[in-house]
Amino acid sequence: MRKVDLNSDLGESYGRYSCGNDYEVIKRISSANIACGFHAGDPVVMEKTVKFALEEGVAIGAHPGLPDLMGFGRRRMEVSLEEVRAYLIYQVAALDGFVKTLGGKLQHVKPHGALYNMAASDYNLARAIAEAIYNLNSELVLVGLANSELIKAAEDVGLRTANEVFADRAYTSDGKLLSRREVGAVIEDGNVIAKRVLKMIVENKVETITGEEIEIKADTICVHGDTEAALALVEQINQTLDENDIEVAPFL
Repeated sequence: MRKVDLNSDLGESYGRYSCGNDYEVIKRISSANIACGFHAGDPVVMEKTVKFALEEGVAIGAHPGLPDLMGFGRRRMEVSLEEVRAYLIYQVAALDGFVKTLGGKLQHVKPHGALYNMAASDYNLARAIAEAIYNLNSELVLVGLANSELIKAAEDVGLRTANEVFADRAYTSDGKLLSRREVGAVIEDGNVIAKRVLKMIVENKVETITGEEIEIKADTICVHGDTEAALALVEQINQTLDENDIEVAPFL
């Protein structure tokens, strides 16, 4: 049976502010990317989300971002490579502390938002991220946009990688994600999303905003958990995968 990993960005609540339906979404995915406090999340939320993941047998990953709570880590920042390395080590080590004390094991790291997108096309930035992760724990898997500079940098430093595709995001002709500032960047039709996911897995292709199809490798599929329709969308994707004899399972 064909297998694919289904991941979601979770643990993005902060203090009294709630974001997403983590407890329900986590029951329907195979890997969780948990915010580490810079773009969202806080120590209590981090610990609680790790507990949820362990209870459901979901693989755990760190989801570090730029220090931008107000912008949810989605705004680009001018940062040095030294700063980026420090940001990564600080956040990943913090989440790993919760995972270890609760008896689990950290599987992967997936940068968040602007940091993720910047590293997708900037090799030097991607290399700084990859080196920070490798020096912290060379057994971790780096999750990055399929066929991106982040994947290349991770492979160059000796990290294992997982090529990520997005169920609900539009793609440009060069394989990048269409900016959220653009109309149509986020796809909301569940039927369209389910068909796209199936094509990504079975044919390794995705339709871009120009209508052309490009090659794409799908080790793991991201469904955002911070939208109102997240739960229904995850359920629909799971149903589509089940109907096509595709098992949802961690990529390791």
